[in-house]
Amino acid sequence: MSVRLLHGQLNDLDIRLLRIFRAIVECGGMTAAELELNISPSAISRHLKDLEIRLGGLNLCRRGRAGFAVTDEGQKIYDATLRLQAAMDSFRSEVNDLHQRITGNLTMAMGDKTMTNPKARVAQAMRSFASRAPEVTLEMHVHPLNLIEPRVIDGTFQIGIVPSHRTSRSLDYFPLFTENMNLYCAPSHPLHDTDHANLDWNDIREHDYAGLGYHSPNMELSQKVNLKRKATAYDQEAILTLISSGCYIGFLPSHYADSFVKSGRIRRIDNDLFRYGVQYSGIMRRAPEPSRGVQTMMDCLVKVHGLEISERRRPPLQCAAVVR
Repeated sequence: MSVRLLHGQLNDLDIRLLRIFRAIVECGGMTAAELELNISPSAISRHLKDLEIRLGGLNLCRRGRAGFAVTDEGQKIYDATLRLQAAMDSFRSEVNDLHQRITGNLTMAMGDKTMTNPKARVAQAMRSFASRAPEVTLEMHVHPLNLIEPRVIDGTFQIGIVPSHRTSRSLDYFPLFTENMNLYCAPSHPLHDTDHANLDWNDIREHDYAGLGYHSPNMELSQKVNLKRKATAYDQEAILTLISSGCYIGFLPSHYADSFVKSGRIRRIDNDLFRYGVQYSGIMRRAPEPSRGVQTMMDCLVKVHGLEISERRRPPLQCAAVVR
């Protein structure tokens, strides 16, 4: 992809145009971006056109009666913009480190339904960090779990919180908290009114299963015990929806499922055989050396979860399920 913008120096105007484009994408259109950017729709449209010209005539998005949509080229520019801004933030942080100041932006990402886990003390860590680094602007993302590690590696996110099921040599892992996963069914499912005490994996394999569609402890376990996956989802709410249909069984975090169990919408398959544990860890890049802000946030995360930051390691998959 030839980009005329790169034929000369990247100047402040280019960076401003890229920031405007990022806001347009993240707000879902130019009209929605008006409040975020505090400039008129006509000005936003003009800036977007200027950026497309600067990029050699690329078409970054479609806008019209059919609605707003980012083109394939626009998605590549958006992803590159995230990496560029992350690199700029890292540079500023390194300069500030030389002056022993903690300033700049810090980007974090975690998966959905984390905050219903009483063992997850992320909010407490943020409070501690805010008192130690009041000049830092924090940017928090709830992101698909399978995409957090790649985006920490490429610098889009500086810290991630993910299940520890496999590791990358590019990242450091800091164990934080655990999560229990149980198997559930709906009232209309054949297993709902049966005696669960004598069930084994052979009984479970007779029923259609809804599982996560990316590499995870959930996928590893389902493959290990040969569950018949007939539905695929990419977050816990989608798994819950599939279970609630009565057509499938599936695993959910117990802290997330509890309220639905109490209301009678689903039932836990009451047998400890169908339970496994997941270790969640904070992750950050090994190189380049994390800024003082990133290190301070990780220190806060580790300490509120009762560990010492010196306990850095790559933890193995914590799986309590026994295959029979």
